[in-house]
Amino acid sequence: MTNEPPTQDHTASSQALQLAFTDAQFMMRDENRGVRLQLELLKPDLAQAEAGIKHTVVVFGSARFVSLEQAQSMLQLAQRSADAGLLTQARTAIKNAGYYEHARAFARLVATHGLQATDHAQQFTVCTGGGSGIMEAANRGATEAGAVSVALNIALPHEQQPNPYVTAHLCFQFHYFAIRKMHFMKRAKALVAFPGGFGTLDELFEVLTLVQTRKVSQVPVLLFGSDYWKRVINIDVMLEHGTINAQDVACFRMVDTAQEAWDAIRTFYAMD
Repeated sequence: MTNEPPTQDHTASSQALQLAFTDAQFMMRDENRGVRLQLELLKPDLAQAEAGIKHTVVVFGSARFVSLEQAQSMLQLAQRSADAGLLTQARTAIKNAGYYEHARAFARLVATHGLQATDHAQQFTVCTGGGSGIMEAANRGATEAGAVSVALNIALPHEQQPNPYVTAHLCFQFHYFAIRKMHFMKRAKALVAFPGGFGTLDELFEVLTLVQTRKVSQVPVLLFGSDYWKRVINIDVMLEHGTINAQDVACFRMVDTAQEAWDAIRTFYAMD
């Protein structure tokens, strides 16, 4: 009779044998949320540092706006269909396409300067949320200038996909909105908010709060499209009720053209 150990099937215990950091099921446990937060902060940090990305101009706004050419195609189809609902949607798309084209032109200005600047402090890189709409327009403008751009995408139930103009090695996927917002601000030398919905308002007011409370250095915060923003945010009412003061109003500025937005940034940094 031998004392050989019993034959064991390690298949059932294969998960236990895995190295902890290669075990996806283990990494997704609630207890490891702190580790995931740290990794989500670190990964884009290292990649951008390796790519030499130090200063960004962040552009955000509605993911629902389309380019002028796409909006015109929508209008042609709607006119042929004679569907009143489609006609209304197409006409709205034509109106909003102006913002798409402004974001595209603005990003071209930023990216062109970034490529030509000899002063490292002025080598700005366009940064967006990586999705469609205004984000696509800004990434597109940077691409047309021959520059790379950063995309900070977010995993959503309806799967926000990176737009076709993002720079692949600088396109990052986030689970946590909070960490994504930290990355928006970490290298930002200016932030430009185009018209948008809840997500845009969330990002805008987070930025304004950080600037107001001096949690970050003062940077230009530009609200693109004064007609839209004056109707969405009633600053006079806030001043009237004393919820903000005149100094807080100076945290942002409204602009209406790509050149005006770029000139505001140039003036802030006393750029030639």
